[in-house]
Amino acid sequence: MTKKVFIFDLDGVIVDTAKYHFLAWQKLANQLGIHFTHEHNEELKGVSRVRSLDIILALGNRQATAAEKNKWLVQKNEEYLSYLVTMDEKELLPGVPRVLEFIKEHHQFITLGSASKNARPILEKTKILHYFDAIVDGNDVSNAKPDPEVFIRAAQLVGVSNTNAIVFEDSVAGIQAANTAQMISIGIGDPTVLHEAQHNFKDFNSIEESFLEKLLN
Repeated sequence: MTKKVFIFDLDGVIVDTAKYHFLAWQKLANQLGIHFTHEHNEELKGVSRVRSLDIILALGNRQATAAEKNKWLVQKNEEYLSYLVTMDEKELLPGVPRVLEFIKEHHQFITLGSASKNARPILEKTKILHYFDAIVDGNDVSNAKPDPEVFIRAAQLVGVSNTNAIVFEDSVAGIQAANTAQMISIGIGDPTVLHEAQHNFKDFNSIEESFLEKLLN
């Protein structure tokens, strides 16, 4: 059997840190006099920090210098990190440990492909870092999803071809990246939003072992 690599996004797939990103972005937006809602936040899913700030500034028709942007990005990240201090394994989304354990028991590769620049500390705090054979995060790539760079590198690091890679994603941009890379795309979340995915599940509890076994063959 050809060895596969299962590539996980982080925010909204393994942990629900998306809520903390929202609160941090909303606080910054309010400071800048920009109305920022949960609906607006959907546009930031799977998008880099720099691009996210540009989207928020565009909402308020705000112009900014590079220095101002850098200051606000640091401020947003510090606010976000303040929420992570008390994070532990209870933050893992339903069914994630079971699926990770299944994959590891079947001697397949597990990697991370995330835009987050805080991936390692989050995996450490939730006590699942040991499952991962490789980590590719926002510190390692220059192109944000829907560019497939993050997933291609996550497969390359364990020596697996794109066609033997399976991606778990909760964002449209992430699904598009996986599809572009000719990887199997699995949407975690609302199937009406993630309709471009090859398979859709509400959460990991909805994924039966028989489905995972099919992916191995």
